[in-house]
Order: sequence, then structure tokens, then C-alpha cells
Amino acid sequence: MCLPLAVWSTARLIGNDVGPTEMAFSVEARFIDEAERKLGVRFPETYRQKMQTESGGHVSTPPDGWDLHPFFDKSDKKRLKRTANHIIRETEISRRWSGWPERAIAIGENGAGDRLIFLRSEEDPARCDDALYWWDHETGTIHLITKDLDRIFETPKQ
Repeated sequence: MCLPLAVWSTARLIGNDVGPTEMAFSVEARFIDEAERKLGVRFPETYRQKMQTESGGHVSTPPDGWDLHPFFDKSDKKRLKRTANHIIRETEISRRWSGWPERAIAIGENGAGDRLIFLRSEEDPARCDDALYWWDHETGTIHLITKDLDRIFETPKQ
């Protein structure tokens, strides 16, 4: 089943550069907490910290560039509109795809159908593993990107 994508990515991986490539906006921790409650999972702390300062945005990792889904921010109309493609919504849409991994939470997309994902821990399904993966929508294969989330979601220096 093919679904329309909300956002088409224009950025692509250049060489082996890894990490954030575009500034996003901050989000209050209460919106991250709300998403975790609705999804029934706790995100890795490195990711939570990064999203509090830059919810959404773009990162580049092998093999592609990824538009990150923001957390749904209902604090005002502008933020409501900017976060319409939030993590909860995009995970729910992704679950309709054939071959979607049951333990996956969609946190981004590459504009071509593949998803950037966290997986629920097999030992504790109420939390995500401290690893980042991408899901190939054509084959249903899950590929490990890194177990070093700091490398991808480094927080800006104050």
C-alpha cells in the first residue's frame, strides 16, 4: 500500500557527513511526555534532549538525509500548523504500510518512502532502544544506522 508523503526532502547525504543540518524550533518537555504517553514508550534521553531544543529539522546519516517529525505542539496556532506531521501521526500512518515493524516508532522520513525509526526494546517495550535505524519501505528491511545517538543528535553548546 502506498501512501502520500507529507514532506519531500530536498537535502541528501554528501559524503559521509553525519548529524544535524538544519535548525528547527524548541518544544516544551510536556509535549514530548504527551507523545510518549500516547505511544506507550519512553524515547532515548539523548533524543529527548535534542528535540527539546530542536523539534523537527533535518539530519543526514548514511544512506540518506532525513526530515525529522516534530512533536505535536499545541501551544499556539503557528506551532500547531508547523507540527501537523508529528511523530504520533506519522507513526500511525506508517503502521498501515505492509511490512511495518511492530516495534517501530517513526521519527523521520527521507521523502522517498523510507522511515527513520526507533525500536521498542525487546526487554522493556515501554522504552526505545538506544539505537537508530532506517526502515526500507520496498523490502521491509530494518537497517542499523548507529548505537551512538550523540553522534546524530548532538545538542548545541550553550
